[in-house]
Amino acid sequence: MSDVPFVATPEHVARRMLEMAEVGPGDIVYDLGAGDGRILFMAAKEFGARAVGIELRKDLFNQIERGIKERGLEGRVRVIYGSFYEVDISEASVVTLYLLTTVNEKLRPKLERELRPGTRVVSHDFEVPGWRPSRVAEIYDSWTTHKIFVYRLGGLRSYLYKP
Repeated sequence: MSDVPFVATPEHVARRMLEMAEVGPGDIVYDLGAGDGRILFMAAKEFGARAVGIELRKDLFNQIERGIKERGLEGRVRVIYGSFYEVDISEASVVTLYLLTTVNEKLRPKLERELRPGTRVVSHDFEVPGWRPSRVAEIYDSWTTHKIFVYRLGGLRSYLYKP
């Protein structure tokens, strides 16, 4: 059972998320709830990063696997079928999220436990409660506004919390 419905991040928002996280060839991007894989494919093709998606829906997992083969991204992109609550994400240097605030809050202890200092966490539209973003941007569309929150994990956990 999924905590979040699949809603695709628009491509221009996904690109801006990766830009704001300063993704580059040395990065390993984890997309939690990878959906159709667009962030994974973009991170690998446009930013030169390796990318790992975690997807709970079998149909979307299969779609990403097909997309990896169709784009020739074997060895650069992989997808894991399962719950992001249960998969080890400790190798990530960047984590992307398009989850609900309540899910981000539930996920926060795992992120704090598994991610190394310096890891960037980028969330589309929903904050991580208790964390202070290092960067925030708004992207305007003709009918809506998207918000991007970038968090950088510090060496001291107290750095993450709002006063």
